Amino acid sequence: MKKTKLGINTTAAILDIINAILFTTSWFVITFMAFSESFSGGDGSQTSGIGTFFYVMAGIGLIIHIIGLVKSKKAGISIVGHILGIIGCACFVLTALLAFPAIVLLIIASVFCFRQTPTRE
Repeated sequence: MKKTKLGINTTAAILDIINAILFTTSWFVITFMAFSESFSGGDGSQTSGIGTFFYVMAGIGLIIHIIGLVKSKKAGISIVGHILGIIGCACFVLTALLAFPAIVLLIIASVFCFRQTPTRE
């Protein structure tokens, strides 16, 4: 018997929304921190620390989507949302300059993860 709903899909969808919001703010936060630190004569440790936070969140999203992909495949649930989520999180992990494509992909991935439609056989 195949499950119709998985908790990991809901978790991934909620995390996608959170990450989309975080990635939207990342450009402003990192830029503000860089300017603030350069004017105060800092060594760049605060800017790299805040950047690391965004990268860790993208990494967590990547791991959740990989786990969700495997579980959804076994349960017979569509994996489109997880594939889009993996691509979106991987875009941000590669470089924060790809935040905009990552945001778009994560919003679409969130919709597909919330739907949890069964695959056709």
